[in-house]
Amino acid sequence: MIDSSRAVVANEAVEAQIFELLARRAPGASICPSEVARALVSAPSNWRALMPQVREVAQELARRRRVLVTRKGDRVDAMDRGGPIRLTLPFEKERK
Repeated sequence: MIDSSRAVVANEAVEAQIFELLARRAPGASICPSEVARALVSAPSNWRALMPQVREVAQELARRRRVLVTRKGDRVDAMDRGGPIRLTLPFEKERK
């Protein structure tokens, strides 16, 4: 967790939190980026400040085929506007 007075954490911490939350889910299940942000702040009201960074890290992981970023089941760019996104682990065949 980070100090609630700061809104920036290391990208490595965001990445680690993404994979930690995904590891707790059933295979094929997804997480919301807000879950990642909420897990990284000590004050519940400060998670929104981390959302741009969480989306940036998610997009980089998607570029490297380590996660899938979806909206309503369709792959999307994590930085695109248009509503909530979900993060999930790619199936083995999609990593190649």
